[in-house]
Amino acid sequence: MPRSGRIMATVPFVDTHFHLHDMKRPELRYLWLERDWVHPLLGDIDPIKSQHYWIQDFIAEIRFSNVPKAIHVQAALGTQDPVNETMWLQAFADKYGYPQAIVAECHLNQPDAQSVLERQVQYANVRGIRDFGPGDYLMDPAWRAGLKLLGKFNLVSCIDTRPERAAMLVDLAKAHPDVPICVDHCALPEKRDADYFQMWRKAIGEMAKAPNITMKISGLGMCDNRWTIDSLRPWILSCIEIFGTSRVVFGSNWPVDRMYSSYPDIVSAYRTIVGDFTAAEQLAMLSCNAERLFRI
Repeated sequence: MPRSGRIMATVPFVDTHFHLHDMKRPELRYLWLERDWVHPLLGDIDPIKSQHYWIQDFIAEIRFSNVPKAIHVQAALGTQDPVNETMWLQAFADKYGYPQAIVAECHLNQPDAQSVLERQVQYANVRGIRDFGPGDYLMDPAWRAGLKLLGKFNLVSCIDTRPERAAMLVDLAKAHPDVPICVDHCALPEKRDADYFQMWRKAIGEMAKAPNITMKISGLGMCDNRWTIDSLRPWILSCIEIFGTSRVVFGSNWPVDRMYSSYPDIVSAYRTIVGDFTAAEQLAMLSCNAERLFRI
């Protein structure tokens, strides 16, 4: 736990979770950003339903926050060919230098999963896969067969899960120890009462038992819309306490979390909360762990 008593405001922040979109591109679809779609958890997200959010827009928002690297996580939803999003993102990376890594999409339960992965890894910045499978996909044999392929391609599995699914996640991780798993958004804790917090802590403690699982600290504003440093602190420090300083990474969840703060505010909050750790630990949590996990 915290030791040094110093806030390292200059520690570079490697953002492990942001999204781009372009509603005018016919080959891409963003179901969650369409005009009449209502988010099942967040409700009205119209404030971020712009026609596009390009890498130039993201670079403009991060420019005062010392973000030397950033990882784009799959945002297109409902696109017929998921490789189209990767092609579009790689073009940005080639021109602007961002994103340094891409977590792409592949429908792991489909018979063509291997061929899609073969096409995805042709793009230089692809480092991982995220796939929202139907139902309890963590236990679906077809989906697990697809996930097994990620070890062959040296890809990280970024997984959207909940604390209630901790046992399924650990079973999956132990069955595929060669696949690095990164849990998005602290397993998305939806409530903020004391009983829920204790349940969540116990669940992520179970997740931490699998050494190939890393916890991504991100997206906490989605269920704590008026967050403060004090309201974020117990969730973030719990992740660090349970997973250790070598198995956590941080992300902004931009531009979704723009509905709840500015970019410099969330990065500053992260730096403040980890500011009592040693300089080496801060650097690991805010930068080096992400660089190692995503090979950037």
